[in-house]
Amino acid sequence: MSYSFEYIDIILLAMIAGFIFLRLRGILGRKSGFEDEIQSNYEEKFSQETVKNTLKQSNFDEAAKKNFLIGAKIAYENIITSFSSGNLSSVKQLLDKKVYKQFEEAINDRKKNGQISETTFIGINSAEVKNHENNKDFLEVTVDFVSEIILCVKDKNNKILSGDPKKIKKVFDTWKFSKDINSTNPNWLLIDTES
Repeated sequence: MSYSFEYIDIILLAMIAGFIFLRLRGILGRKSGFEDEIQSNYEEKFSQETVKNTLKQSNFDEAAKKNFLIGAKIAYENIITSFSSGNLSSVKQLLDKKVYKQFEEAINDRKKNGQISETTFIGINSAEVKNHENNKDFLEVTVDFVSEIILCVKDKNNKILSGDPKKIKKVFDTWKFSKDINSTNPNWLLIDTES
């Protein structure tokens, strides 16, 4: 009895696994070693000191915009991925009560209808401050985000209802963040979203 076909099967399976690994690595990227640094810097970037410095610069100059956008990009990715997974607990402190309720209702509707959201966040192409204003005791900053996401919604039978699990979609979002200048809370709140 010859075992040569078994060896060929093993080699073919190894080649397929290698191909899949390389495709996933190409799509998802590699860990660069800076991920922990970015997460640990998040609180620092949105700290009370940054808020005070931002508010002192009434014209919201380029340095203030740059500092704000570093934290806004991190918040954007975290909120998108948390919403997709259906678990808002890790980003609750970043959401205004109204926005949190809207997101929670959308997640509950998805669960009630037996829908599963599969989202892969590829990255942010651009983030630009569209508008900034002082509204009484609040600083409000509106940001236009352009990101790339793989999005697919399936039913309980794994049938695709919307999106494509193999296609990267360009997403345009406009989010408004707000910060109470009298609050000791270092977090900015997401108070409005538009797609």
